[in-house]
Amino acid sequence: MPERVSMPVLPMRDTVVFPGVALPISAGRPGTLEAIEKVLEGDRRLFAVCQRENVDDATPEGLYETGVIVRILQVQRGPNGLQLLIQGVQRAKSLKYERVGENGMVQADVWAIGAEEPSEPHEPAFIALDHELRERAAELGRQRGMPPEALNQIIEGIDGPGAFADLVAFHLDQTALEKQALLEMLPAAERMRRVLVGVERDLIRLEAQQEIQQKVQEELGEKQREMVLREQMKAIQRELGEGEDGSDLEELRTRVAALELSDEARKEIEREFTRLQRTNVQSAEYQVLRTYLELVTELPWGTRTDDKLELGDAERILNEDHYGLEDVKDRILEFLAVRKLQMQRAEADAVARARAVGRGPILLFVGPPGVGKTSIAKSIARALGRKYVRIALGGARDEADVRGHRRTYVGAMPGRIIQGLRQAGTMNPVFLLDEVDKLGVGMQGDPSSALLEVLDPAQNHSFIDHYVGVPFDLSEVLFVATSNWKDRIPAPLLDRMEVVDFSGYTEQEKLQIAKQYLLPRQREESGL
Repeated sequence: MPERVSMPVLPMRDTVVFPGVALPISAGRPGTLEAIEKVLEGDRRLFAVCQRENVDDATPEGLYETGVIVRILQVQRGPNGLQLLIQGVQRAKSLKYERVGENGMVQADVWAIGAEEPSEPHEPAFIALDHELRERAAELGRQRGMPPEALNQIIEGIDGPGAFADLVAFHLDQTALEKQALLEMLPAAERMRRVLVGVERDLIRLEAQQEIQQKVQEELGEKQREMVLREQMKAIQRELGEGEDGSDLEELRTRVAALELSDEARKEIEREFTRLQRTNVQSAEYQVLRTYLELVTELPWGTRTDDKLELGDAERILNEDHYGLEDVKDRILEFLAVRKLQMQRAEADAVARARAVGRGPILLFVGPPGVGKTSIAKSIARALGRKYVRIALGGARDEADVRGHRRTYVGAMPGRIIQGLRQAGTMNPVFLLDEVDKLGVGMQGDPSSALLEVLDPAQNHSFIDHYVGVPFDLSEVLFVATSNWKDRIPAPLLDRMEVVDFSGYTEQEKLQIAKQYLLPRQREESGL
């Protein structure tokens, strides 16, 4: 690229990007979104520069002059904006800022600059400085718990001393102002010395923290030690003027403690909460952990609705909601009658009653569109007094649609099963799997194989969503599936279900449906 060019600005809140460093960020301000959309159709390059103060409105006066030209590697669109993965390319300096566009986008005339390497790179003093920086950075990585393989790959994979100093500078535990000073420091040797001082400072801080933890652990019990260290952490954050109000984390901890979890699940979730407390609020990992824990607290661990199953009421509800379909109604009443017997046999134990109703054959409604398959499922939920959830499986081609993404991926989300349970708010809803005959097979696996575990009563009591990462009990869920064609469903999946055929309606039945259901509904909707 030319040394001087005009490009949109990516304002950064309390974050300084360095050349060669890749990091995820979130973008939601109108001006920032406008800048991103503008470059996505071109070379995907922006001028990333830190704001002088963390304010919502990024004005030209509130931006530093020195920043980094970055390239957008990945884009994930969400309801609250964009999730980006960017990588620093080259240092640059703004010659002039100006506002353009309708949403306040900032444009900059940028002059690309390079770090100044020493005139004699093979001097013994410079080689010794590079060697010392790499050794101390490796020690800091080991102290922070980095895997040895990854650490060696980073240390040996970057040959340039200045580029290595930039990478270490980004990961130092320093303020944005201190990192901005390192970014503006062009001579490589001077910048390496300043980064080495920062590494030594972080090592001393970690050693002091280890000594404090060892002494406190010797003098206090487990609960007291945890309480004192948490108070110390809050006091340190207040002194440094960073972090968030601890009341939010305390509220989240209270919600986690109130969950009805197994020992395995509680151990894993408590471990993630401890990681959240130790993570800097300004890091991307903090928001990932916070989103995960908030999802976990919203799942219905141990929350159930009481079944109020009366066959007379169920028959009345089916007749109110549907005309005809006598064979289908008889089969559903038989289905519910068996559930009632199971409930009566397990009357003493509420959980056993719920599981008894959840187990048994999974009904598969097969028939052409518009014959009432989905509305029959709603009627079953209404008769049982349960919550109703519907997920459309048409076009699902990825196993992650059912089982979720692993949290290491950018933009990871839970699967549709867990999302449906969060929407229902109970462990025992009526769960409609709509259009199971339209499942696809893609490069990321077969979603029907994941559904086999969901529908198998011998396995679904410990279903593990990749995003949640701990077992969740699906044995109390009453699954109902619909399909237009039976022969398009994979044979192993079809074996898990009991087929209920929906035939079409006769002309007389269509006339009665129009009189009793369609015309009254149209009158009401038209205000007549």
